Amino acid sequence: MLSPRLRFQAALVLAMVADGLQLVLLPMFGEGAFSPADDVLDFGVAAALIHLLGWHWEFLPSFFAELIPGVDLVPFWTLAVANVYRKSRHTVTTPNEIGEQPPLL
Repeated sequence: MLSPRLRFQAALVLAMVADGLQLVLLPMFGEGAFSPADDVLDFGVAAALIHLLGWHWEFLPSFFAELIPGVDLVPFWTLAVANVYRKSRHTVTTPNEIGEQPPLL
């Protein structure tokens, strides 16, 4: 079983590769939802990210944005994974969860 850190690293690499492929192979992915290659890539990336990180709401807008021609040039998968990571780091470091008392006024 992979540690959470390795899962986030694998998810980030996967998202960056998928977004990079869409930029490099623009003629094949430029049509958005009308491109079968784009659909296969987006469904595969969404499934892999959900498998690695679990379900997060950030993946839904990214998936729909990838279907719109031209908008899919923005690295939405990478942004979604970065946002999930940011939120997970924020929830881990809250004072109440690590046993610290809030300052008294």
